Amino acid sequence: MISFRVIVTALSALRRNLLRSILTMLGIVIGIASVIAMMEIGAGASKQMSERISSMGSNVLMISPVAISSGGVSAGSGTGITLTSGDCEAIIRDCPAVKAATPVLSQGGIQVVAGSRNWSPNRIESGTPDYLEVQNWQVAEGACFTERDVTTAATVGLLGQTVADELFGEGSSPIGADIRIKNVTFRVVGLLAKKGANLMGMDQNDVVIVPWTTMRNRLARSGGTASTASSSHTYSRKDLYPITSVALYPSRDATQTSNYQMPIRFNNINRIQASAASADTIQTAISQIEETLRLRHRIADGAEDDFEVRNMSELLDTLTSTSTLMTNLLLVVALISLVVGGVGIMNIMFVSVTERTREIGLRMSIGARGSDILVQFLVESVILCVSGGLFGILAGRVASMVIASVLNWPTATSPSAIAISFAVSAAIGIVFGFYPAWRASRLNPIDALRYE
Repeated sequence: MISFRVIVTALSALRRNLLRSILTMLGIVIGIASVIAMMEIGAGASKQMSERISSMGSNVLMISPVAISSGGVSAGSGTGITLTSGDCEAIIRDCPAVKAATPVLSQGGIQVVAGSRNWSPNRIESGTPDYLEVQNWQVAEGACFTERDVTTAATVGLLGQTVADELFGEGSSPIGADIRIKNVTFRVVGLLAKKGANLMGMDQNDVVIVPWTTMRNRLARSGGTASTASSSHTYSRKDLYPITSVALYPSRDATQTSNYQMPIRFNNINRIQASAASADTIQTAISQIEETLRLRHRIADGAEDDFEVRNMSELLDTLTSTSTLMTNLLLVVALISLVVGGVGIMNIMFVSVTERTREIGLRMSIGARGSDILVQFLVESVILCVSGGLFGILAGRVASMVIASVLNWPTATSPSAIAISFAVSAAIGIVFGFYPAWRASRLNPIDALRYE
């Protein structure tokens, strides 16, 4: 056991060369401070990414059509016409791992007018009341539209904070006010809570949300992805192009029919957004959705899906792993400075042993054992490193706070990094101080007394 007297003697020896002791600790202070700062910056970045993805929706699954191909040319992801509101209803009904789902139609570049002011939001979204639950979004003022509003295609909507500020001025309540979208008058029933930018840097508050049936029946472009008719009837090709006795165009062969497919229903939706019951059931929900949609779309075994399911947690994992990699690279640099500090500790301990050779010989001549000398110098080394570690932890926390306040970088306190740094500083004192202490314990008392 290390006695209190040994610790007092070690402190007294270090105090005799105070400036040298402080300069020796400086390497450990810088190394530990670097580790703490890098760990907290990395933790803050990971936390910010998690919050941004969570703000886009909790456990969100995006179901969208695959690319349509015409004449061997792909039109791009999501251009197919394969999803309908019935698919969304089937997902809600037949997929127990799905907590909520909503059909979504969206348009951009549309002007919204209120009185003498106008604004063109990033997008106009539509869905059911479950849209807010899937997106993990709250209503700050007013209320969300209801299922009855969806059924009757009511002209009501929710405004994002940015749209409300541009149309009605900051601090003004838009609840109950009328706005015009494509010359259709809508009544504002709710104001959405503020959200930050998404991962692409787009303002999530620059949005208007209306019932999806209203979007389909009143706002969708004719001939686009949704019909302008008020009926939800699914038309057949014969309804759209009645058969006459006179053939106006030559019939297509099998190759032409395959290359130039004609959409025969306009009751489609852009995508379906669903939310898994929990993070643990995401994969189960994906499997259930794929099985349900393949059955509804009559996709044969072995054939490719005409839809795709994207998991937001995969994006989070990718970004988190990237952040972790960068943090680890910075930690390697910080650990190098710790090793340099440890080498400095070893060097100073060799100097101390050389300076106190006669003292060592005197102590051994009056009965001190080699183990006593070993412990004495080892305690001095550990005290130097632990003291440097404590000051380094304090400096790292201060540096992290300064970075957060001055540069506005996200940081998060990391108790594990503090505990590990303290343990590492003590370990450095033992590892790099052992050899000089062992050399001191092996000195011959007679030779030590003769040392000048």
